[in-house]
Amino acid sequence: MRKTRFTDEQIATVLAEARAGMSTQEICRKHSISAHTFYAWRKKFGSLERTEVRRLKDLEQMVTRLERIVARQAVELQAAQEVIRGKW
Repeated sequence: MRKTRFTDEQIATVLAEARAGMSTQEICRKHSISAHTFYAWRKKFGSLERTEVRRLKDLEQMVTRLERIVARQAVELQAAQEVIRGKW
């Protein structure tokens, strides 16, 4: 997937301009994006503010990290149970 040239906070700022009353065409022209991109951003971020977007991203990173930890512990637990049963 292609990396975007806009950060999540910048996207939230662009969407805030739309909520302030600026037309979609003006916003797309100003930021050099397509209307499709604008609507995709609006679908993804909705009415989130910049701080909420940053908090959401931090939470997603924390969940990913915790999922990795749980998966690693599950594998270690399964290996320990096999050793206890004598299946190694």
